[in-house]
Amino acid sequence: MSQDTPTTGETANTRKPRVAVLFGGRSSEHAVSCVTAAGVLGAIDKDKYEVIPIGIAKTGQWVLAPAETAQWSLAASALPEVVPSSRTVTLAEIGGEHQLIVASPNEVPQELGTVDVVFPLLHGPFGEDGTIQGLLELSDTRYVGAGVLASAVGMDKHYMKVVFEAAGLHVGPYVAVTDRQWRKDPEAVRKQVDRLGFPVFVKPARAGSSMGISKVDSLEDLDAAIEEARRHDLKLVIEAGIVGREIECAVLEGRGTDAPRTSMPGEISVAGGTHEFYDFNAKYVEDDAAALSCPANIPAEAISRVRELAATAFDAVGAEGLSRVDFFYTPEGELIINEINTMPGFTPKSMYPQMWAASGLGYADLIDELIHLALNRKTGLR
Repeated sequence: MSQDTPTTGETANTRKPRVAVLFGGRSSEHAVSCVTAAGVLGAIDKDKYEVIPIGIAKTGQWVLAPAETAQWSLAASALPEVVPSSRTVTLAEIGGEHQLIVASPNEVPQELGTVDVVFPLLHGPFGEDGTIQGLLELSDTRYVGAGVLASAVGMDKHYMKVVFEAAGLHVGPYVAVTDRQWRKDPEAVRKQVDRLGFPVFVKPARAGSSMGISKVDSLEDLDAAIEEARRHDLKLVIEAGIVGREIECAVLEGRGTDAPRTSMPGEISVAGGTHEFYDFNAKYVEDDAAALSCPANIPAEAISRVRELAATAFDAVGAEGLSRVDFFYTPEGELIINEINTMPGFTPKSMYPQMWAASGLGYADLIDELIHLALNRKTGLR
């Protein structure tokens, strides 16, 4: 892509920046990504941007996707899915610019034009973990969100904690379990977990949206929870249960050399019932299962500290664009960092946009700001 890519600051006589919205993907969070795309496609300013929806099927194939948001909405009875097609979309360099090409068997490839920025709305492995980011970096294509390293670190809950500890952030007790460790000596793993005390949370190391997460109250239930998590990722993180309130903070990259911007922190409450924690259904399916209070009802000094630590976490992993940082606020007033999510849920009802809306930046304006940041980002090493 040429360095004279049009940006949001150019005159009305130039063409609109072309934004490729990329969603779906190969991970178990495919449906969540589709729902995120429905939100963005419905809110992005079509008068300002030319939008090309591109879906990634579970097979990994890129296809032109319908722009109708209803097709990508989530219902309890049906999960949206990008289906494979005989027409494949690729990103190719033509005449010094990077263009979308549609190729079909026994047909001449069709050029769709230059892509100015990609908006990857991919959750989980093969999208949020640095893989797509690496592809876009190789082609000098600008894109929204974190780069390769920050995406990879933010995706892996084990190395995320290692980086946070190095940055001086308070991390709760945990055990990382590799596939080899579990297959070679499961009893040693059980002993490590037992020393954490119960309850514990068993999590796939590289999955999100609460996929494969189980709360375990006794050693007898540990093996089943481990096997459930291993369906999503062979590497696991098992965390000691922490008594505390769940406080989140949305972070947005600063412009130019400005520091990261932080929203007012929010607090999630789960409306009881079958939800012991903030699981998939509470996040995406049941409208009344969870609520966000923003600003969180915590002391002013704690609010200030959450925002400061969220910006520290953002910088610690080298994030760009956006991130949501989650903490536990204990009865003693301690703040324990839980995780950073470099591609947080981004539907209108998701916590990240809600916190910014409560802080004065609406959903459509947030999308516009993220695209602006990406269009004005240098390509290559930075």
